[in-house]
Amino acid sequence: MTSTSAQDAAPGLLGNPFSLSGRVALVTGSSKGLGKGIAMALGRAGSKVAINYANNEGKAEQTFSEFQAEGLEGMLVRGDVTDAGAVQTMVGQVAAGLGPVDILVLNATCDQPQLPIEEYDWAFYQKMLDFFIKSPFLLTKACLAHMKQQGWGRIVNIGSEVFQRGVPNFSAYVAAKGGQNGWSRSMSSELARFGITVNMISPGWIPVERHENDPQEAKDGYIAQVPAGRWGVPQDVAGAVVYLASPAAGFVTGQNICVNGGLTVA
Repeated sequence: MTSTSAQDAAPGLLGNPFSLSGRVALVTGSSKGLGKGIAMALGRAGSKVAINYANNEGKAEQTFSEFQAEGLEGMLVRGDVTDAGAVQTMVGQVAAGLGPVDILVLNATCDQPQLPIEEYDWAFYQKMLDFFIKSPFLLTKACLAHMKQQGWGRIVNIGSEVFQRGVPNFSAYVAAKGGQNGWSRSMSSELARFGITVNMISPGWIPVERHENDPQEAKDGYIAQVPAGRWGVPQDVAGAVVYLASPAAGFVTGQNICVNGGLTVA
């Protein structure tokens, strides 16, 4: 087992405790939305970043152009995060192009329709489980050997406040996010002795591209409940990810941080 106290404490003593210089991050589902904001923030903090996408190559290339325009270092990597073979290939491509993955951000998602349970089928439930439990499992296994060898790693799950709030007509997504939360807690205990932290960030409703057609009535009802009195933006989530990925958070593991303006404070 590698002692981690010197590795995590020294950067904070010698310089910027939030610097990710020399690290390699893989952010799944990062061509748009929250993932894009997270990838940009990690790059600005000094990390090399692999921006992952599955289908929309044009959107991914546009995002990567913006990333490079800021002078940030990284690469585009295509891969289905729910497919074991694709995950192995993707992680290998990142290692060859940037170096082995030090920081793994599990953000990729799929459509999340709100429906009463009578209108779901098991195939949809299974899809949720594939994205939020199978995918973290596959990606973590693919990245773990390097993290263990160096005695340092960061795994950040992007969850959702829906688990804490028990949102109705959303059972498949809520159940899968609850499972991801439990997986994250268990992994944090298992991997702590190797210098690897595992945490979760649970955003509130943060309008991004996939929310463009959401009903205004629903938006008004939601924002009226937020103690902070404003909408969250991707940078709010990205800032929390940078913190958890940084040397400053070396003694923080097994936590679930809600980024929702205080909506789940109780």
